[in-house]
Amino acid sequence: MAEPYLPTLLTPDAEAGFQLAIKLARLGVKFTQPSAEIRAKLRPIYEESADALIASSQVVAINFQTVAQANNYWR
Repeated sequence: MAEPYLPTLLTPDAEAGFQLAIKLARLGVKFTQPSAEIRAKLRPIYEESADALIASSQVVAINFQTVAQANNYWR
């Protein structure tokens, strides 16, 4: 059995939570487009698109909200 790629949403602090939010966003892209070759081909297109970068930031922010809630906002 493969090792789980996301064993928990619990993190020791907000900084680790933000890193987890980024990981979740990257995993979402990887599962949506499993071909590394195609992802590499598309990267130059979206890395210069303000709309795409803002959308990526939104995904990370939503993921961070989820992680923060799971961690009771690190209280």
